[in-house]
Amino acid sequence: LALGFSQLEILCKQLYETTETGVRLQAEKALVEFTNSPDCLSKCQLLLERGSSSYSQLLAATCLSKLVSRTSNPLPLEQRIDIRIYVLNYLATRPKLAEFVTQALIQLYSRITKLGWFDCQKDDYVFRNVIADVTRFLQDSVEHCIIGVTILSQLTNEINQADTSHPLTKHRKIASSFRDSSLFDIFTLSCNLLKQVCASGKNLNLNDESQHGLLMQLLKLSHNCLNYDFIGTSTDESSDDLCTVQIPTSWRSAFLDSSTLQLFFDLYHSIPPSLSPLVLSCLVQIASVRRSLFNNAERAKFLSHLVDGVKRILENPQSLSDPNNYHEFCRLLARLKSNYQLGELVKVENYPEVIRLIANFTVTSLQHWEFAPNSVHYLLSLWQRLAASVPYVKATEPHLLETYTPEVTKAYITSRLESVCIILRDGLEDPLDDTGLVQQQLDQLSTIGRCEYEKTCALLVQLFDQSAQTYQELLQSTNSSTIDITVQEGRLTWLVYIIGAVIGGRVSFASTDEQDAMDGELVCRVLQLMNLTDSRLAQAGNERLELAMLSFFEQFRKIYIGDQVQKSSKHHQSEVLGISFTVCVKGWGFSFLLYSSSCVVSLTVCVCTYSSVRKLVKLSAVQFMLNNHTSEHFSFLGVNNQSNLSDMRCRTTFYTALGRLLMVDLGEDEDQFEQFMLPLTAAFEAVAQMFSTNTFNEQEAKRTLVGLVRDLRGIAFAFNAKTSFMMLFDWIYPAYMPILQRAIELWYHVPACTTPVLKLMAELVHNSCCSLEHCDWLVSHAILCSFPWTSLSPSPGNRILTIGEVPKDQVYSVKLKGVSVCFSMLKAVLSGNYVNFGVFRLYGDDALDNALQTFIKLLLSIPHSDLLDYPKLSQSFYSLLEVLTQDHMNFIASLEPHVVMYILSSISEGLTALDTMVCTGCCSSLDHIVTYLFKQVTTMLSTVLNIIIFEDCRNQWSMSRPLLGLILLNEKYFADLRNSIVNSQPPEKQQAMHLCFENLMEGIERNLLTKNRDRFTQNLSVFRREVNDSMKNSSYGVNSNDMMS
Repeated sequence: LALGFSQLEILCKQLYETTETGVRLQAEKALVEFTNSPDCLSKCQLLLERGSSSYSQLLAATCLSKLVSRTSNPLPLEQRIDIRIYVLNYLATRPKLAEFVTQALIQLYSRITKLGWFDCQKDDYVFRNVIADVTRFLQDSVEHCIIGVTILSQLTNEINQADTSHPLTKHRKIASSFRDSSLFDIFTLSCNLLKQVCASGKNLNLNDESQHGLLMQLLKLSHNCLNYDFIGTSTDESSDDLCTVQIPTSWRSAFLDSSTLQLFFDLYHSIPPSLSPLVLSCLVQIASVRRSLFNNAERAKFLSHLVDGVKRILENPQSLSDPNNYHEFCRLLARLKSNYQLGELVKVENYPEVIRLIANFTVTSLQHWEFAPNSVHYLLSLWQRLAASVPYVKATEPHLLETYTPEVTKAYITSRLESVCIILRDGLEDPLDDTGLVQQQLDQLSTIGRCEYEKTCALLVQLFDQSAQTYQELLQSTNSSTIDITVQEGRLTWLVYIIGAVIGGRVSFASTDEQDAMDGELVCRVLQLMNLTDSRLAQAGNERLELAMLSFFEQFRKIYIGDQVQKSSKHHQSEVLGISFTVCVKGWGFSFLLYSSSCVVSLTVCVCTYSSVRKLVKLSAVQFMLNNHTSEHFSFLGVNNQSNLSDMRCRTTFYTALGRLLMVDLGEDEDQFEQFMLPLTAAFEAVAQMFSTNTFNEQEAKRTLVGLVRDLRGIAFAFNAKTSFMMLFDWIYPAYMPILQRAIELWYHVPACTTPVLKLMAELVHNSCCSLEHCDWLVSHAILCSFPWTSLSPSPGNRILTIGEVPKDQVYSVKLKGVSVCFSMLKAVLSGNYVNFGVFRLYGDDALDNALQTFIKLLLSIPHSDLLDYPKLSQSFYSLLEVLTQDHMNFIASLEPHVVMYILSSISEGLTALDTMVCTGCCSSLDHIVTYLFKQVTTMLSTVLNIIIFEDCRNQWSMSRPLLGLILLNEKYFADLRNSIVNSQPPEKQQAMHLCFENLMEGIERNLLTKNRDRFTQNLSVFRREVNDSMKNSSYGVNSNDMMS
């Protein structure tokens, strides 16, 4: 034991101190084995008692946490009680352990307490006396107090967090019980201790590390109590601005008493900035207390105290220079409006002064844009909600937003324009590169800017005219500097984004003709700027400015294009629509980001409304695109050896847009279709020509083919009517299908080539809106024949299965992504209602069998873990499996046993998946399998019983063994068979026959133990003899065919 103890100490040092990776890995492996050893518990106690280093103590605490957390073979109750008492005593006698050791031991105590919350010993919940456990720490030294408060804080946090290794229902039961029995007492204790801190005043020395640490732990404890998940909603930080703290009604007294709120405001002003962010975090939670906790009078009083506290902070803003304080205070301001109505705020006594201070604070914050930029969201959120509430305010008190919202809008716009020059001068990070943040702020500004829109529009017109004029002068000047041009382009980029945002903020029921006219003024200026920038695209287009143009047109489309727009708003709609579509494609040659964004906007333009698309398709620019979609006119359609193959993926979106435009007037005009497909026909012929030679430029062939299949996939997606789809299908099959198969054969190991081909095939078989239902059976046959890796010899399927080990980080892209698409494709074929698959067997066509066998090969090459680790793969596999078990169970039943077991195991694991679609598919598959087995069992039961009763059964013993199992599996069906046989006898023989069946099951238990089987065999011998004797004397008998029906 001593030797083992010494080795453990050495391994701990190697694990935590060594810099050699190999040594550390060996130590880690040995310690994992130690955790699973039978004597782990005793050795952990030795390490805690005699360990010479803190790392030994840390290992012991960590191992003990794992032991008490395990779900299989858990520790006995008495042992867990002993560990809990030991940990408390250990902490009490060693208050100056290393911080990480203390934390690990407190974590151990918290884990034992949570998992044993409902455990009883002599009718006593032995793990619930947490406050009593901590009291002795709070009555001792400062170090002991810190440990006691930390225990309560960590315990609250531990119980609040769900543990994935235990059921969620158990977690909620523990969390609810803790909330009802202990949490309020803990919160009250923390507040009382904080009040003592405030009362100590000058005697408090926060420069002392111990006193500073105690106050920090008290604030953390209060915050953990207020941040508790009271009703099991599991909110996260992503929904921070929408959060309401669901304080229980039993806590009302703490919040009706204004001293609780005042306590935290007093603490903020009396403690150093290093601790005050925690105070503000608590105030954020207190400000978010659910409205229904108070009646109207109580809520007004609470809000008044809250606003007074905010006012006091704004009047003394020195501590807000700390970024953490500033961020939490911005969150607090946002909660003022998220939890209270504007009509309630204006009734607060100091509202005019407070709204003025908040406006000044916001303006100052926006002007200092480089300071804590992530906090601006909360300020803009406050003003957005205030502005949105203006139409609904019924209070007589003035809200004063008509005075302050224009100031906020002006501060935001001017500060962003002024930032452009500073960013270029100092080489700072440009906020425009963070499109998510910019879009979030613009969404908020769109509502703020529409408040007092006349002032917003006048400001934008003034600033835009100044920047546009300066920009034009710089372009016309021969000695202008590039920096000056870039500055003006940056300013114009911001202005175009902002103009798009304020237009997008238009609300139809609150807009007037005057405001629509103002929108028109802004739109005209952006269109004039577009004409100016077009001339620079060929030389040096500005990507950010072009993206801003696309954002502007997207906002304009949402508001002013569509059948729902009133007639007065449709003036020159088709012209602007055409311009918006043209600008989407004009600059695609020089930027992939611009290219992809343009694809999205162009597609949304094409799917807006039927009437808008009909107007759009008549424009000469659109007709030109439909007739000239070649690399000569659109450079991104060419072969660019410098770009990645994945950069072509947006060509699918482009051709989806073109396909929908073509569909407007296509009808059954095959000549128009052939004309449109000429560039794609030429591309296919070029690839075929390359494949016909032994030596060809492989890179050029890959890029041509990938671009081609991405284009075709877009067209296939757009052609969702039967007539247009059949035109496309007849064009592809059979003329060009061999080329796609050849590409799969050549580049099966290059996913950037194979995946686009597979996705095209999947799109072709997708039964969109049932438009392809009852199509010619050749559709299914063509796809099955071309189902990857089935129809060529040697099979590329066998090649990809022998690629060998693929790195874990590449296995999805290299192999599983293509397999997933194949599964989706086969599922679409089998479930698309194209044809009765019996036709294939009738004509001796083995395409279906080959496809199914290839599916099995691919499936067996995938580990079970991968099926659930990759969501797209799991969804496609389980959807396919559902179809196979529904319509092709005979195929499943004919598979090798190990294959069937693999499928059943995958279903078993899928039943526990978090993805609802996967779980539902597994349930359906299992239902189909069980139904199939049920039918087979009933058939076999009838057959075996029929042989025993009516035929000369020479192997009666062998027949008896499965018969018992069949009867126990389907007792109801056996009862029906028995009744049928009995009723078929003459009336005077029915009682005797019924008695024969009763004797057959006499003494038989519901199990398949050998003793039970032997008894059933004996009963069966007697049963067969008695039944035969009865049958010989009966003129009725039973028709064996009736039993089988």
